Amino acid sequence: MAADTLTVALDANGADAGPAEVARGAAMAAAEGVRVVLFGPADALPAAPGVEVVDAPVSIAKAADPARAVRRTPEASIVQAVRAVADGRADALVSGGSTGAALAAGLFAIKRAPGIHRPALAVLVPVPGRPFLLLDCGANVAVRPEHLVQFAHMGAAFMEVVMGIERPRVALLANGEEPGKGTEDVVAAHAALAASGGLDFAGNVEGFAVGRGAADVIVTDGFTGNVALKVMEGTAGALLGAVREAAMTSPRAKLGGLLLRPALRGLRDSIDPEEQGGAFLLGLRRLAVVPHGSFGARGIARAVALAARGVRADVAGRTHDRLEAAGALRRAAEPSAAAATVPDP
Repeated sequence: MAADTLTVALDANGADAGPAEVARGAAMAAAEGVRVVLFGPADALPAAPGVEVVDAPVSIAKAADPARAVRRTPEASIVQAVRAVADGRADALVSGGSTGAALAAGLFAIKRAPGIHRPALAVLVPVPGRPFLLLDCGANVAVRPEHLVQFAHMGAAFMEVVMGIERPRVALLANGEEPGKGTEDVVAAHAALAASGGLDFAGNVEGFAVGRGAADVIVTDGFTGNVALKVMEGTAGALLGAVREAAMTSPRAKLGGLLLRPALRGLRDSIDPEEQGGAFLLGLRRLAVVPHGSFGARGIARAVALAARGVRADVAGRTHDRLEAAGALRRAAEPSAAAATVPDP
């Protein structure tokens, strides 16, 4: 293997399909040139070239208090995987188990990047022709206005350095376009962002407008973002399923379905969450990717590949540099709050 091969620490516990399916994804990623260190129950993880297995059968994916579980269970697979990244034995983390456990372990071992209030999960939502970044989509249940402001800068930095978009348009998710719509925190964040000269702030967007290209970055709290993301993914899946069923209702429909199949396959792939690989956990000193717990082997492999691309692009470092240049980092005298979590995206 080449000397510059990247290493990704992968937590095999907590995923819906079980550790063996995660191991299959690890093998697929390793076959594409990414070295994987897999943490989980060794007896359930088949060997594969390019995959090192670390026996770590203990899982805290279902722990009610992830922070306490991380502190009390150093032998847990997610804790060991995060420690490998913090110690430099791996370049990035991928975990499809509990977002709360991954975030808590990351905060303890990898730690927040300097000046970051709270890390946020950022996912590129693959709307055909109008992809946008949604954050937070699962790391923080409740946020303050200054957190939303920093998420806005964080998302803009990501779209600039990763997607190459100059002055990405940033919007707040709210229940109306007027500046006074939304919770008190959203209204306060709107006022702060409108007064900021470092962003192309597009104001508020409503839920039905998120797929219409109204903004390149849409900012919200982790609870709302998580619900919105799953509604979008569920709706997209249901619509594609309805189209497939309609194409089988008559001989004429079947013929039309055959003609449409290539286009529909491309559409399906473009909006498939597994194809995207998951969400970046931004705001830590090292990079982490959180795929859906429901992902199969292909989705896990895509998540590992996404993490490797993120390391090569120095997403963590370049995003932080952009935040610093924009004056969007927390000052040393400002207090910071512990992050709360919601169910995995």
